[in-house]
Amino acid sequence: MPIATVDPATGETLETFEPLDQPALELRLARAEATFAQYRTTSFAERSALLRRAADLLDEDRESIARTMTTEMGKPIGAARAEAAKCAKAMRWYADRAGDLLADEHPDQADVADSGARAAYVRYRPLGVVLAVMPWNFPLWQVVRFAAPALMAGNVGLLKHASNVPRTALFLAELFARAGFPVGCFQTLLIESGAVEAVVRDRRVAAVTLTGSEGAGRAVAAAAGDEVKKTVLELGGSDPFLVLPSADLPEAVRWAVTARVQNNGQSCIAAKRFIVHAQVYDAFAAAFTERMRALRVGDPLQEETEVGPLATRQGRADLEELVQDAVERGAVVECGGGRPDGRDAGWYYRPTVLSGITPEMRIHHEEAFGPVATLYRAQSLDAAIALANDTPFGLSSNVWTADPDERERCVRDLQAGGVFFNGMTASHPAFPFGGIRRSGYGRELSAHGIREFCNITTVWLGH
Repeated sequence: MPIATVDPATGETLETFEPLDQPALELRLARAEATFAQYRTTSFAERSALLRRAADLLDEDRESIARTMTTEMGKPIGAARAEAAKCAKAMRWYADRAGDLLADEHPDQADVADSGARAAYVRYRPLGVVLAVMPWNFPLWQVVRFAAPALMAGNVGLLKHASNVPRTALFLAELFARAGFPVGCFQTLLIESGAVEAVVRDRRVAAVTLTGSEGAGRAVAAAAGDEVKKTVLELGGSDPFLVLPSADLPEAVRWAVTARVQNNGQSCIAAKRFIVHAQVYDAFAAAFTERMRALRVGDPLQEETEVGPLATRQGRADLEELVQDAVERGAVVECGGGRPDGRDAGWYYRPTVLSGITPEMRIHHEEAFGPVATLYRAQSLDAAIALANDTPFGLSSNVWTADPDERERCVRDLQAGGVFFNGMTASHPAFPFGGIRRSGYGRELSAHGIREFCNITTVWLGH
């Protein structure tokens, strides 16, 4: 894929970028290594002041960067503004708390004495240069949720962003530079996908974090594993949304629609499989389908738009193939199921609800990355949990119930990195974020996230 800004609402190429040549890439790698040698010695107070300045600048630039994101990948403009605001909030969260999250830990004195030491403690030290390979769907948030904790821990970052969001990628590097971070603390690498492996293997890169497809995760993890380098992977998801008999149905329906079409349906943590108890299935399915059908599809720069275009032509083609396969194998299209009338330009797809899903259909096992929901009828809680777990993924899950016993059962048995009750999955700096199985490994955000790229050092003092 060329490095270019292509407006998904029109298909028009707005700007193209030349990838870095080898000397320019080498310059950035050398600069990162040299900067880390000094930056790692700065105090939490110094780093906090810089990150707070970056948050302030981001607030000032919110409208312009929101328009950039919308133009590059098609998210509705209101959602783009909210993403920028969320990033500034996360920066301040880590600026305020990193010192406490990474404070020295002191084991029980009895254990220290038993080890033969007069004193001992654990210190979190930065690893070094961390390469971030990031996706286009949340082009600001995915990067900031890595960069804020990594920079506060004393690491430096290299960003290889998705090739269709180069303006956002360059904005991020400029943002940290304008905030006063030393040159080399955070650099954007405009390189093609084929050049990533060499950067992963470069001796100056200490670790890698990737958010993206399963295929990209496998490739990066294989190269990093061969070099014995730490990785954190956040890959795909096909999150279940369970609705049980005690659920508040109107609220469940309202949140179900939001959970499915957030970011035009292009979110790893979007609810994709709606598993509804037989006692409430008919009522939920009717109301859910009605609300999905009523969503306003249109120009993402218009304030009233609720669902914009998919980010790429290939993404829409992939979604169409999944839906076509399901229909050919017997799925029922309750609403949507194709491109909207009157929108020949751009990569639009109507919000769609499919019922009658069976394991023989690809969409039962693959991630639908767009505004397509699948409906399942479950005869019992046992059946609902079995359906929820019948996926290769394990990112998060959503459950609607007022029964405390059902809550405990779901926490125990749902195979996912998160269980959200009576709401929808969302990320917040205070809570660890990540999955299991083919959704990846490791955690972002919270104390767990900031410690992923630290050297957890035991310090032992003898008598």
